[in-house]
Amino acid sequence: MKLTLKILSVLALSLFISCAEKTKKEVKKTGAVVEEVEKAPIYDTNDPQTVLAAIEYAHGGWNDLWKKGDVQYTYNYHSTDANKTDISTERYIFSNEASYGHYTKHEINVMPDVEGNVTQCFDGEKTVVLINGEKTDNPQGNVVGDFLRKANYFWFVMPYKLNDQGTITTYIGQEELNGKTYDKLNVTYDPKLTGKEENDIYILYVNPETKLIDRFFFSLPFMGVNEPVIIADYEYSDVEGQMIATKRNYYMPSPNGYADSPNLVQTLTDIKFNSGFTTDNLMAASK
Repeated sequence: MKLTLKILSVLALSLFISCAEKTKKEVKKTGAVVEEVEKAPIYDTNDPQTVLAAIEYAHGGWNDLWKKGDVQYTYNYHSTDANKTDISTERYIFSNEASYGHYTKHEINVMPDVEGNVTQCFDGEKTVVLINGEKTDNPQGNVVGDFLRKANYFWFVMPYKLNDQGTITTYIGQEELNGKTYDKLNVTYDPKLTGKEENDIYILYVNPETKLIDRFFFSLPFMGVNEPVIIADYEYSDVEGQMIATKRNYYMPSPNGYADSPNLVQTLTDIKFNSGFTTDNLMAASK
């Protein structure tokens, strides 16, 4: 299968966005003080939902992320094949999935032929796109902006989204990779809920020791890639108790297999939680 830069450009644009659920807690009473304590889930491959719950817990838990309120980081999205890059300041509000991106460099996904800075903002209901601070009516720019706002948010909270209602999860055995034995899960979505004939498919490689997803394969139905053949390798950093995928390498299949070097590299830096963002101030100047 030949995947071109066009595939890379929409890699972030075709994900089904579903509503996140909060990690369940148990209440522990200590004398007169009531504490909420995260209950470590059972990890049992005979029940794939427990594996997804363990993944959530290992990442720090949805409740912990929710309490942080919001996040801001610098996002570098680089195509090694084309030697082109998108660089943005990203901001998300977890309570309503509001999403902001301010692009100071945009050579791939975001209006590459336009001069100046591009800003996209989804307030939880609608998306606006600005060029150098002026709202644009460019149809393609607005469509791409709306997709990216929702997709970039999805990628950031992906460990929690995988355990949403409507996912169909199957344990498909183990595989050794780089000297480690991984548990593999097939995750897709219920077409009755999505209304789609072809839904995204993930093959997750879960490290049974850390409970993190070190690798996954996924499909891209939006571009006619209906089988999970694109590889994502993730590297994590602990940021205030949340395990964030701060480096993401993507590999595209070819008639000769996969290249040794990634076709696409994404890095997240300068991650900061709890800046007090609201839908009113989300587009304010960077702090």
